[in-house]
Amino acid sequence: MSPTIIDFRQADDARDVVHRVVQAVAEGKVVGLPTESSYLIAASARDAAAVDRACGLVQAATGEPRLTVAVKSGDEAVDWVPELSPLARRLARRCWPGPLAMLVADNHPDSLLRQLPAAVRPCLLDADRLRLRAPDHPLLADCLRLLAGPVVLAEPGDAAAPPATVAELLELLTDCEPPPLVIDDGPPRQAGPVTTIAVDGEGFEVVRAGRLDAERLNQLARLVVLFVCTGNTCRSPMAAAIFRSLLAQRLGCQPEEVEAHGIQVASAGLAAWGGSPASDQAVEVLAAEGIDLARHSSQPLTERLVRQADLIWTMTGAHRAAILGQFPDLADRVWMLSPGRRDVLDPIGGSLETYRRCAAQIREHLESRIATLGISAKKR
Repeated sequence: MSPTIIDFRQADDARDVVHRVVQAVAEGKVVGLPTESSYLIAASARDAAAVDRACGLVQAATGEPRLTVAVKSGDEAVDWVPELSPLARRLARRCWPGPLAMLVADNHPDSLLRQLPAAVRPCLLDADRLRLRAPDHPLLADCLRLLAGPVVLAEPGDAAAPPATVAELLELLTDCEPPPLVIDDGPPRQAGPVTTIAVDGEGFEVVRAGRLDAERLNQLARLVVLFVCTGNTCRSPMAAAIFRSLLAQRLGCQPEEVEAHGIQVASAGLAAWGGSPASDQAVEVLAAEGIDLARHSSQPLTERLVRQADLIWTMTGAHRAAILGQFPDLADRVWMLSPGRRDVLDPIGGSLETYRRCAAQIREHLESRIATLGISAKKR
């Protein structure tokens, strides 16, 4: 028998193709699927026979398990690695779905791995590490949403030049029995190898080079702290500038070098106009403390800024409520700057002394908050 090939591009209804794939995986078959970077094989992680067939289609890479766990997002990755490090969570949030795989330690009794058949687990582990990946393709994403159980991925062929067409994939599946179902969606959008990194605590190592290089990953791995007020001309820019100064003291560097230490500080306003300077009084008050705010340019709070931030500190309870009203899933990342939940009052239109009191209040809150972040000169 020959493999069954379905051209996704010619399908009258994409949902029919999704249901065919879901049914095949649920029946214990292996399925060839497109991703953003190559073609690979998917199988049910709960079916030992299907996992064994998928495992037989790949050669183990040094230091990596034969098969990869497919996840939809970083939130789902936590089901496999409950103690996923903050660094891994940041990279997952910013890189997934996309061409990045992460090797992470399997060291928790509540991991979903413990719920899989014993015969399956060796295919998913190497040196007690799992390989997690969230491929970027709508077909695979829809299938993962509909499948009742976890899915594993086999990446056959040369890791440096993975199959970019169905024909190339089929050449690697000549001994696959029974013949698989294969979905053709033409050449991948970003053909090439997936970057594989090993994440250990607050550091990572590139194990296999791919589209995302170490420099780009270092940028994406930064801790992003965002301060939010109303107009982004007084309170939030002062808070960001004072925070950057306090960070520099802890890290033993200049304020402009904080980003090189893996921390990005930004500010925005719920009702800000882009491009406005900081108020003259805010600039003057901080200048007296040796902090330069003259180059500040306001920006409105956008979904991209909110989603990219690891920690959002708002000046008032109303600011926090407004953000969570639009993004309720981010409750664990959005906090009032005041540990005691006291509003930082808006000094706009007030005297220079009003601005001084506002800056002092902000500094007091930041000195309390910064101690909880565990930031020191040893931070990568």
